[in-house]
Amino acid sequence: MTHLWVRAEQRANEKRVGLTPEGAADLVNAGFKVSVEDSTSRVIPTERFRAAGCEIVPENSWPAAPRDAIIFGLKELPDDGTPLVHRHIMFGHAFKGQPEGRRLLARFRDGGGTLLDLEYLVDDSGRRVAAFGYWAGFAGAAVSMQCLAAQLRGETCGPVTAFANADALVDHVRTLLAPVRQPGTNAIVVGALGRVGTGARDLFKALGVPTTDWDMAQTASGGPFPQILQHDVFVNAILAAPGCPVFVEAEATGAQRRLRVIGDVACDPTSEFSPIKVYDRVTTWEEPALRVHDEPPLDVMAIDNLPSLLPLESSVDFAGQLLPSLRALDDPENGVWARAQATFDMHIQDLKGERS
Repeated sequence: MTHLWVRAEQRANEKRVGLTPEGAADLVNAGFKVSVEDSTSRVIPTERFRAAGCEIVPENSWPAAPRDAIIFGLKELPDDGTPLVHRHIMFGHAFKGQPEGRRLLARFRDGGGTLLDLEYLVDDSGRRVAAFGYWAGFAGAAVSMQCLAAQLRGETCGPVTAFANADALVDHVRTLLAPVRQPGTNAIVVGALGRVGTGARDLFKALGVPTTDWDMAQTASGGPFPQILQHDVFVNAILAAPGCPVFVEAEATGAQRRLRVIGDVACDPTSEFSPIKVYDRVTTWEEPALRVHDEPPLDVMAIDNLPSLLPLESSVDFAGQLLPSLRALDDPENGVWARAQATFDMHIQDLKGERS
């Protein structure tokens, strides 16, 4: 019997979950054992999972789970250095050379566990089977516009909070912009045809902000791209990866530019492949804007769990996309899970080779 253990998220401001009660009931009916940790923050109440037939276990008890349990969460584990013995499904951010990712891989190496990274869970064509991209783009564009509104008031953007739904978020941003919005305010979205870009464009459309929409054809020359600097807001929807062009050079902070806000939804500042070279760390819900130049001001928004600003909508959407793959966990030697395992094996062998 396949045992899926849904852990509580331990990161602040993280209310999402990758499985709904309806999806849990589907798995239980298919013969899975589903354990769900109690949670003081999850957007979906624990009792709904109990009613779906799940075993409810104490919050953050996953380290003591049976060795054959597959631990399923979304965001990172506490960075405490303990060896990891289970199979884990989560966004590990461990395969692009990030220092924190290498520490995580070392924990799997030392414990003998496995990371099945949701970012690398792909179908036969190489397309991700489930992603939060749309809501990341939507929320990222919204926070970027909040940063612009604060900047136009002569301030730096203050803390952000979660919203009950997308309409409430749009109304909030519209209210902030109304007193300070300048005629002709515009934005550029790079990666406009993907999930993230589509979400960003929908937010800008809801606010009546015209966008320049770029995708692979417009960035094929390799960059950097001075055209980006001629927009008020730039939203990056392209993940850092080998061969990714540089969109904004480090020197762009002092260049002649209209650009005021960069919303880096992909948010890989510590990767050598990052296409945005003007900043080096993520931002937070408490301090969403990082000021990288003072005059004229340039702020970077790089929150790395943006969909949690809309936790219910993003959870339901993602869980629906992922459920068919979760059903296939009882056949881990084939399909998406075999490909995820192969990706992990390749990177863990590199780490083992370095140690030897």
